[in-house]
Amino acid sequence: MNIQQLIATFSKRNDHTFLIAIDGCGGAGKSTLARAMQKALGSTTTVVHADDFYQLSGKRTNDIGGNWDLARIEEQVLKPLSQNEPARYERYDWENDQLAETHNIPAGGFVIVEGCYTMMEQLLPYYHFKIWVDSPRDVRLQRGIERDGEEMRSMWEDVWMLGEQAYIQAQNPARSADIVISGTSGDYAQILLPDS
Repeated sequence: MNIQQLIATFSKRNDHTFLIAIDGCGGAGKSTLARAMQKALGSTTTVVHADDFYQLSGKRTNDIGGNWDLARIEEQVLKPLSQNEPARYERYDWENDQLAETHNIPAGGFVIVEGCYTMMEQLLPYYHFKIWVDSPRDVRLQRGIERDGEEMRSMWEDVWMLGEQAYIQAQNPARSADIVISGTSGDYAQILLPDS
């Protein structure tokens, strides 16, 4: 499915919020795709980043997705929007390990929820369309180190990437996707351009 098809699908039910998930491992290209889709879909599109729902340090667990507050994504974002009600949430402040300013999301239009673990099994029923972005491990690690710095290599290799692998093995989120695309080149023609 491409952007034009998404718009056509949404226009049939334009009295509701159309929820899109973009999942994939860290550094796969999810945020880049979300920005490109937001631009293509237009001004009625909001992007919600799962990184804004990183778990407060005292509440993180070793469970799959345990570093993210998935319950808060569900309660504050997905539930109200799926009932066509506005949503609001507090952004996680990575530097201070606390919740920061409040963000409001109006009901209606497209809402893209992007980030690792956004296609956990308990969240799947809320989405109208699901995308898995796939990129090789070495590419993802390189992107992560370029973004976060060499001092974060251990966090990437020993925590985040191991957790993501456990998620893939346990739930196979790509299987639940409506479309799987490559994030290696950043070429998202498959979703952004009309069929040729």
